[in-house]
Amino acid sequence: MGEKIAAGGFDLSDRQRYRRKLQQCLAGLARLLADKRFDRPRNLMGLEIELNLAGADGMPRMVNADVLSRIASSDFQTELGMFNLEVNIAPHRLDGHVLDQLAEELRTGLGYAERKASEAGSGIVMIGILPTLGEDDLVSANLSDVDRYTLLNDQIVAARGEEFTLDISGVESLSCTSSSIAPESACTSVQLHLQVTPARFADVWNAAQAVAAVQVAVGANSPFLFGKELWRESRPPLFEQATDTRPPELRAQGVRPRTWFGERWVDSAYDLFEENLRYYPPLLPICDDEDPLRVLDDGGVPGLRELVLHNGTVYRWNRPVYGVVDGVPHLRVENRVLPAGPTVADVIANAAFYYGLVRALAEEARPVWSRLPFEAAHRNFDTACRYGIDAELEWPRPGRGGVTTVPVVKLVRDELLPLAAAGLDAWNIEPADRDRYLGIIEERCRRRINGASWQADTFHRAREAGLPRDAALAATTRRYSELMREGRPVHTWEVGFPGTGG
Repeated sequence: MGEKIAAGGFDLSDRQRYRRKLQQCLAGLARLLADKRFDRPRNLMGLEIELNLAGADGMPRMVNADVLSRIASSDFQTELGMFNLEVNIAPHRLDGHVLDQLAEELRTGLGYAERKASEAGSGIVMIGILPTLGEDDLVSANLSDVDRYTLLNDQIVAARGEEFTLDISGVESLSCTSSSIAPESACTSVQLHLQVTPARFADVWNAAQAVAAVQVAVGANSPFLFGKELWRESRPPLFEQATDTRPPELRAQGVRPRTWFGERWVDSAYDLFEENLRYYPPLLPICDDEDPLRVLDDGGVPGLRELVLHNGTVYRWNRPVYGVVDGVPHLRVENRVLPAGPTVADVIANAAFYYGLVRALAEEARPVWSRLPFEAAHRNFDTACRYGIDAELEWPRPGRGGVTTVPVVKLVRDELLPLAAAGLDAWNIEPADRDRYLGIIEERCRRRINGASWQADTFHRAREAGLPRDAALAATTRRYSELMREGRPVHTWEVGFPGTGG
């Protein structure tokens, strides 16, 4: 989706031609897999973080074009909303001091972006959903002025044929409508990429699906939307509803949403690409001149651009990615479940936990997905989003048959942190770095504090001090931003506001 797309309409033949090209791309992918043309193991990872722009008052600022022009770096790009940015960290090899190296690169990049944003009267806030966003902020007029976002919005709106309904019931309830996909821009996340060989892809993807709920539970950071306290991680239900091309009748028929957890464990990367073609009509039927099968016949490597473009409009929480670098194709698992923030240390801790855990689980003799029904993994994901670090999840009993329900903090401390440590050892991560970042996860679980719980507790402290709801949300956002810039992990943050007795 990162390509420049010229806005315009499509005629009746475009989707048919695009569908034929998609089938050619899928056949090309099958040939590449059969011929073992993919890159050798390189242990490469990548990191992207979506960011918010907010003023000193904690309110959103619609100034990303101005800020990006001041930053003037290809590492920073637009995102859907005018109050969004995205920072991309170049791929790194998973070994040695890579965790500390990533942390330093992020601190340097975000510090520079913060200085440039301040010139435009704004600041960088790394958070899952900015608590001060209002319904009037998330409208089509505030979509970034980029052709691809305009076209994507037009196509999703046309496919749905009516307003989008946002209906989320958690601590409080939210019910409203939107005439565009702009509410999706409230969701700012971390994307963790891992390059894998075709032979290992299914094991890594299945492992990532199995632990998605655990990631969300310990990393939740999005409890508010439009002034309402909803789920501890409100991004997934918001993202699903804000991109839902299905009117009620199609939902009743069981048509799958475009934001999708999935419905089964897989045996290969091909399974996921094939499902994306089988279940989802094209939103952006833009055809490339490349003939992928002819390129293969000539000994080349096709870009499979239609497949890549279509794949980018199916919002799996763990997405398969096909790419070509220096003429060599590769596959990646893109993990999309985590919210941004709260601090660089927390982001790297979440990454360390994920990369260690999927490595260990993917190499188990009796993998967790052979013992955990997929439906249980899906239920776990919803439960984790609702309750965050207080969630209780279904998980296979260690050493015995069957599945039991266990508090996520106990599951993480007793079983998953040792596995994550073993996985990081297998990546040859420096032991001191391993212990530092996994220690942050352990302390979150010991104290039962993450970004979402801190936000909610601080908001309620502000309300108890007599602040109106909007003022309490703004005060919480301002305090969050101060502590984020200090850089201490969120489990060490004091609830409330200094100098107010609480």
